[in-house]
Amino acid sequence: MIYRKLILFAVFLAFGVVVLGAYVRLSDAGLGCPDWPGCYGEITPAHAAEEIAAVAATQPHGPVTLPKAWKEMVHRYFASSLGLLIIAIAGIAWRKRLQLKQSPALPIALIGVVVFQGLLGMWTVTRLLKPAIVTAHLLGGLSLLALLTWLALRQLPSSGGAGIMIARSTKRLAALSLAVLGVQIALGGWVSTNYAALACQDFPLCQGSLLPEMDFHNAFHIVRELGMTAQGELLSMQALTAIHWMHRLGALMALAVVGLLAYRLITGESTRPLGKLLAAVLLLQILLGIGNIYLGLPLMLAVAHNAGAALLVVVLVVVNFHLWRAAAPEERMVNAQRSGARAQRFAE
Repeated sequence: MIYRKLILFAVFLAFGVVVLGAYVRLSDAGLGCPDWPGCYGEITPAHAAEEIAAVAATQPHGPVTLPKAWKEMVHRYFASSLGLLIIAIAGIAWRKRLQLKQSPALPIALIGVVVFQGLLGMWTVTRLLKPAIVTAHLLGGLSLLALLTWLALRQLPSSGGAGIMIARSTKRLAALSLAVLGVQIALGGWVSTNYAALACQDFPLCQGSLLPEMDFHNAFHIVRELGMTAQGELLSMQALTAIHWMHRLGALMALAVVGLLAYRLITGESTRPLGKLLAAVLLLQILLGIGNIYLGLPLMLAVAHNAGAALLVVVLVVVNFHLWRAAAPEERMVNAQRSGARAQRFAE
């Protein structure tokens, strides 16, 4: 069915947009086109080549060059295509809601997410890469990916998951894992948008200490300019260290919570494949993070770390959806009792 294919394509496109956005940010191309939605008022950087060349001539190593402008605009083209695709999906969901036997609420809500995400993209440029806005833009993109993944899973035929018994505690752990991952991604985004990834260049210690000198007050002050404190002073190394250190602490918490979920899934016969997949992606993400520290944050490895976070979001959404469809032992007992009561009433 075309509706299902469009949703699946949207999932892959959203994943690509998230990864491409990370590449633009990490290659310092976020201001490659300092206006929005065009590039110096033009539809492509090629049409604005003279303006870009004039700026690049005054700042050869600045944020505005023709290659950086193309990176930024290609990301906008893909993001715009995703937005149009989601609008089309929402239109089909509404028009064929009776045939699909699904509420169109989620597809329609996705339009609102896309609009807000577009505004964040505009503010990212017009507000000169303020860390709070750039981090929110990253979280918005991953939220869109998660919701599209859930929508895609709704289109799959039920495989009898309702008959599988899953403990309520495992369901709660899966939801907690997704929440913890969200916090960790926010911390990772804060590291990236504040350029704090190399504040600690050793591992497992940070600057040779478990507790280096840190400035948490300025590190996590939300409303401020890039590289500056709320008072307009340069952000200190101690503040950058605090940002990086908190991301490492969050990684330990995520490893513990998501790792426990993976273990529980692996020990269950019906959930073992999901558990192995989750464990593999989690391990890969941890190794990518450590590799970035040891190798000095090479661009493609840093992009891969962002892609790993997006993949982990997708896998955890799949896990939560699978467990949501399954029945807890208590639920199964209640359902059996209700079925027996209905059968008895029918017999009478």
